[in-house]
This record gives sequence, structure tokens and C-alpha cells, in this order.
Amino acid sequence: MQNKNAKLLQSFSDQRAVKPTGYMEAALSYSSIEDLQLLSWDNAPKYCVQLSVPGGTVLLQAANSYLRDQWFHSLQWKKKIYKYRKVLNNPSRWEVVLKEIRALVDMALTSPLQDESIHQAPLHIISTLLAENTNLSAQDHESIIVAIAPLLENNHPPPDLCEFFCKHCRERPRSMVVIEVFTPVVQRILKHNMDFGKCPRLRLFTQEYILALNELNAGMEVVKKFIHSMHGPTGQCPHPRVLPNLVAVCLAAIYSCYEEFINSRDNSPSLKEIRNGCQQQSERKPPMPLRLLRPEPPTPPPPTTLSPPPLALSPPPSIVNSSEIMVELERNNNTANVLRKTPAGGDSEPNLIDCLLVSPALNALSIQLPAQADRVLACFALILKMLSDYDDWRPALASLLQPIPFPKEALAHAKFTKELKYVIQRFAEDPRQEVHSCLLSVRSGKDGWFQLYSPGGVACDDDGELFASMVHILMGSCYKTKKFLLSLAENKLGPCMLLALRGNQTMVEILCLMLEYNIIENKDTQLQIISTLESTQVGLRMYEQLCDRQRELKELQRKGGPTRLTLPSKSTDADLARLLSSGSFGNLENLSLAFTNVTSACAEQLIKLPSLKQLNLWSTQFGDAGLRLLSEHLACLQVLNLCETPVTDAGLLALSSMKSLCSLNMNSTKLTADTYEDLKAKLPNLKEVDVRYTEAW
Repeated sequence: MQNKNAKLLQSFSDQRAVKPTGYMEAALSYSSIEDLQLLSWDNAPKYCVQLSVPGGTVLLQAANSYLRDQWFHSLQWKKKIYKYRKVLNNPSRWEVVLKEIRALVDMALTSPLQDESIHQAPLHIISTLLAENTNLSAQDHESIIVAIAPLLENNHPPPDLCEFFCKHCRERPRSMVVIEVFTPVVQRILKHNMDFGKCPRLRLFTQEYILALNELNAGMEVVKKFIHSMHGPTGQCPHPRVLPNLVAVCLAAIYSCYEEFINSRDNSPSLKEIRNGCQQQSERKPPMPLRLLRPEPPTPPPPTTLSPPPLALSPPPSIVNSSEIMVELERNNNTANVLRKTPAGGDSEPNLIDCLLVSPALNALSIQLPAQADRVLACFALILKMLSDYDDWRPALASLLQPIPFPKEALAHAKFTKELKYVIQRFAEDPRQEVHSCLLSVRSGKDGWFQLYSPGGVACDDDGELFASMVHILMGSCYKTKKFLLSLAENKLGPCMLLALRGNQTMVEILCLMLEYNIIENKDTQLQIISTLESTQVGLRMYEQLCDRQRELKELQRKGGPTRLTLPSKSTDADLARLLSSGSFGNLENLSLAFTNVTSACAEQLIKLPSLKQLNLWSTQFGDAGLRLLSEHLACLQVLNLCETPVTDAGLLALSSMKSLCSLNMNSTKLTADTYEDLKAKLPNLKEVDVRYTEAW
């Protein structure tokens, strides 16, 4: 304990008559301090703290009273901590130990010092005490937990203490301590923790606490109330960290159910090291190896007197390793692919409807977890379902789950994918684009939920009902584009045709749009789509409407009509549709909708004008979705006025495919400089551009 501002008096006979002189030349241990006090007599040296040590007294003089008080309280706190550490490191009677723990907690709570270590140091002392005395009774455990509860109100428990709490949750899940003491601690962790990676035992403690709640009589109802308490009674959760932390706990718990199996498959020592460093072996961990059950074939009917006896009985369930799983799945997939590619007869291409009836046998193996791991999986899968029921949490939850952060073994587990299906269904039903867009893959080349729950996908168990629901919501948003239809035609044409064959209206609409936008180039495939549409009443009706529209379009081009048209101000989308349907506009080249009330919805009518070259949308509500549709169908457009429209970079970037544009007005839009430079580089014929009152100006 050395400070240049501290003046030392080594010996004196009359304390009232001397003054501090010199500086400390050697450190002074806290254990040697017998007493300390502030000098308060008359004419005493200013701002001094008196330390009583063996063989004399030391005076520490500070520069001001504030610094003196800091020294005094810091030294006092250090001296007491040293005393409690010494007492608790050598416990004799637990009655005395418990009394000292309560005194230590009171000392930390009443200290005027404001520092994180004031509360953390007592917790570390108690953690050491518990780690060195593992033979304590359950009653002693609860008494210690109750004694330190006030310190946990505003502080995270240290790692060793988390391990002690985990053990208590596992061994005594019905203890009142779990509800009364652990609940506010876990709530604080979920509200304020920023990174479980820095302290994984906090996550393990939260996980064990939730499992302890699930062990109560009410079970998941108690867990549901806890989740609701974390969200709050309002429609918006006031704590932004709650959802990411809950999702992290759920994902880690689900992973732990398959962890030993995954480690044996991947031979990953890092995962084992993390586990061994964070949690002791417990009965919650599934034994190795997991049982993978091949479904038994149907039992043959009992033989009659004329039929020969069966040659062999079905084999019993066998224990296999992970490599066998992957080989089995790959073999089944390859078999299905070969069947899809094998010609139906001669050198002709196979009939798509026949190929649809061959689905990959992805469910050839089912994973059987131990009973305890099954309960853990069910608990946290239900929590994910609860989280998806909150409207304000759903966008962030969809974003967190978009990369499919689950092990392959979990996705091959029918019970788990069935529970998860509810979550994906909520995403598919949400009208917000930020939610249902997360059904698609997070990047190209990687499957998303859309692929996973499509017919033939590893998680599909409903003949494509959820897939149809996802397609419906995606087609109803900005994904009604050629790009999305092209991806469906390339990857999911078979499932679409199968569902259309079963009368699904969304899939019938998809097939009609593929024909209308000339997505399918192969004539045989077009004929098969037409046959599929004509096989159901709804398909036949929509196909006839498509044929009528195509005839009207050809008739429109043949008849001609005016070349210029201006709609009155305040006209709406309905007015434009009514006008264009009342006459012939095959020759219309110049259309002005300036100062009308049209929106992006009118793009459905504008794309039916094949000769349109100039379009004025000045001061309308035409937005990004409409621009994307125009960019795919009006390739001959040369002049476009978007002045004072709500378009943004998301829609303006789509104009880069309209190579005929030579005049573009983006005055007073949300155009940025980067998008402007991109458009200039990709539109070689662009000569007149207005970007005033934008960021690019």
C-alpha cells in the first residue's frame, strides 16, 4: 500500500503535537492493519487517516476530504474482506459460517463505495466456500442461497456459483428457492446479458432453471407465465435483449440433446472442451450411442394353407452410427433422383406427374432420444412456439432462425420438426415482409425453411400444405416476380404441379403465371402444366381466364388505339383498370398518370401495354413493388418520370434491367449516391437524368 501523496509518521510521543513527514518506503499489508480511523481532534493534521499497525501508527494524508473518505472506506472494506475470506476458508461450525455469510452480505450492501467488485468479491468468496465443501446438505444449500439473494438482485452470479445453482435446479427442482430466489436472477440475466459466449454458465443456469420450472406440477403453464413475464403486459417488449437470449438458451438446449452424437460424428474436441468447462456430467446428457430405428415394414397377413411360409422376419431395430445415417439418406436421395431422371419409355423425357409420385425416403431413419433428452427437446421446442406468438418478437425470431441453426439430427427427428412446424406456420401467416421473407434461404446455395418444408423436403409431413401456405404469402408480397417464379420452375415445379393436381388454388395460380409470363420454355412441360390445370375445376376456370387474357392481349395489339393518354388528377387504380378494359390501347406509347392517386397496384395494368415507351408517374404513390414489376415486363420503356414518388433504392435498382431507358426523373425521391452511380453504369442509353433534391444531387 504505497502512495506518493501519503505522508508517514514513523514514531511519535504526542499525537496532537506532530505532523506527518516523509513518504512510505515499503508496502503495508492489509493483514497487518489492526485498526483505522479518521483524525477528528482539534488541530489534527488535515485530511488524515490513522492506521494502527504492530509497533506503531501510520498516518495517511490525502489532498482533500473526498479522497481521504475514499481511502478510509476502501481500506475498511479491504480489511473486512480479508477477515471474512480467512474465516470462511476454514469453516468449523456451519451455524457460524451462515452467520458470517449474512454479515458479509450486509457489509457489501451497506458499503458507500460504488464499484462492481464490492458485490462480486463476496460472491466469489462464497463460490470458493461451496466448491471446497461439496458434502453440504440440501438445507444448508438453501440457507446459503437465501442469504446471498440480496447480492444477486443487481449482479450476475459468478461462474462457480452458476454451477452450484445448476446443481440445485437439477436435484431439487420443486424447491421454493427456485421460484423465489432464482426467478429474479434469471430475469436479470435475460434482460441484461450481452453475450453468453463470455460466460456460458449463465446460459446453462438459465437452461436448468427453465427445466426446473417444467418439472413443477403445472409444467409448461409455469414456463408460459415466465415467458410472458419476460415479455411484459404491453404489445412491445421493453427489453431488446430478452428475445435473443431466450433463443440462445433454446438453441443450446436443443443442441445438447444431440451433442454427444454430434461430437462422435464430427470428432470435435472443441465442443467437448466447452462442455467440460461449463457443466459437469449429469443425468440430463443423453447416453451414447443414440438408438436410430429403421421403421419396420408392414406385417404380412397370416399365411394360409396354400401359401408358403415367410422367408424371413423383419430385423429388430439396430444401433447405427452417424456415418450410416448420412449414407442411408444419401442413398435414398440418389435413388429418388435416379427414378426422377430415368426415361419413362424409350428416349423421351419422363412424365413430371409420374416423377412426383416418387419422393425421397428421408424418413428411413428416425432418431430415438432417451426419455430425459426427449423432455428437454419438447420443453424448448414449445418455448420457441410461445415466442412466435408475440407479434413484436416475430420479426427478430424469424431473422434468428432463418439460417436454420439446428443440428441435422434434430431436423431428422419427426417429433421436433412437427413442433417447429407451428413456428414456421406463424412466419408464413405473418403479412409483414420482414417476417415471411425469412422463410427463404439466407444465401444462395443454402436451403431455407421454404425448401425444408416443401414436398420431398426432410421436414415435410403434410403433403405440402405448409409449402402452399408459404408460396401464397410470398406471392402476395413483393415476390410476385419473374425471378421468384423462375426459382420455383427450376427447383419446385414438381411439388407445384402435384399440389395443383390436388386442387390447391395457390399452386394453380402459380402455374397460370408461369404460362402467362413464359417462364417455361419446354413445350412438353407446358403441355403437362396445361393438362394439370385442366384436371381440376378451379384449374380449368383459371386456365380459361388466362386464355381469354391472352386473346384480349393479341386483339389489343391488332386493333391499335390512341398513342397518348392522360388521366385526370385524383384518378385511382380502379379508374385506370376500368379505362384500360373499356377500349383498345395496343398502340399506346405515352401515358401520363401525374398527380393521380394510383399506387403500385396499377402496375398489373401497365404491364399489359406492350407499346408503352413514356410513362409519367409524377407525384403519385407508385412505389418499389410496382417498379420491380415494370422492370420485368416493359423492356421498351424509354422515358420514366418518378418525381416526388415514394420509391427507394430497393425499387430503383430494378431499373438497371431496362436498357432502353434514355430519360429518368428521380427528383425528390429517396435515391442515394451509390444507387445513382450503379444505374449510370448499367444503363448505357441514359442521357437525361434529374436527381435534384436527393442524396445524389
